[in-house]
This record gives sequence, structure tokens and C-alpha cells, in this order.
Amino acid sequence: MQPSAAPYEERLTAPRSWWLVSFLVGLSLALVLLPFGTLPMLGGLACGTAAAAVVASAYGSVRIRVVGGSLIAGEAKIPVTALGEAEVLDAAEARAWRTHKADTRAFLLLRAYIPGALKVEVTDPEDPTPYLYLSTREPERLAAALDAAKAQARA
Repeated sequence: MQPSAAPYEERLTAPRSWWLVSFLVGLSLALVLLPFGTLPMLGGLACGTAAAAVVASAYGSVRIRVVGGSLIAGEAKIPVTALGEAEVLDAAEARAWRTHKADTRAFLLLRAYIPGALKVEVTDPEDPTPYLYLSTREPERLAAALDAAKAQARA
């Protein structure tokens, strides 16, 4: 049986405002280097902006995919057969599960700037992780993709 094409793929990109913050970091460094002359100031602007943009881009490069019978979330790769029920969380429930309801053993792919999330139970008895908390802009679509992958794995 050949693995099907990815039914779900999402990149958790950083918000647009973070790119403005990256520029402001560069501007701050330029102001710090202003007493040393124009060339160091321009270098500080360029290097500070570039460094902050790299950090913002790296933080926003996390992907969630359901492919080949596995859920790949960030650096975690879990077979869908080891996953139980998926619960779609609205903004208020997502906030609760990433704060006071959170279990320290859980896997959290957390992006606080994304209001929605999906909580997926881990049913593998060998895995001490009780659930996965995945920040996602499309929790219903991710839950449907997981259900479809589980059905395909059973077939």
C-alpha cells in the first residue's frame, strides 16, 4: 500500500507584526551604534534587522503534517495508530489547556498568537505523554485529516 499525498499541512508562521518588531530591533541597534559613526550605525541596522528576522522566521517555520500514516508536529513524529480522540479547542479552552489545565508530561506545540488548538489523546501504553496540544489555525480540518489517516491505517 502506497502512502497517500499529505491530506493536511500547515506552517505556523509568525504574525506580520513580528516583522515590524524585527525592523525595530535593527533600528534600536542602529541607535546604539550611532555614536561610532554612520557605517557602524548602518551595519547595526542591517545586522540587527536580519538577526531578528531570522529568529522570527525560525520560530514561525514549525509545520504540522499528516502524512504516511503519521502526525508530524514540529520535531515529533507519531503514528496515527497511537492517537486517540481529537478535541477541537476554541480560544478560551485553548488558553485554559496551555495554562492551568496543562499536564507537564504533554507535548505542546504552542503558539500563543494562534487562538485555536487541537488536543489529541495519546493511546500508546508505552508513551508517557497523555496528549498532544497543537496550536493550529484549522483545528477541524486537522481533526478530519487525523480521522481519515486512522481509517486508512486500519484498512
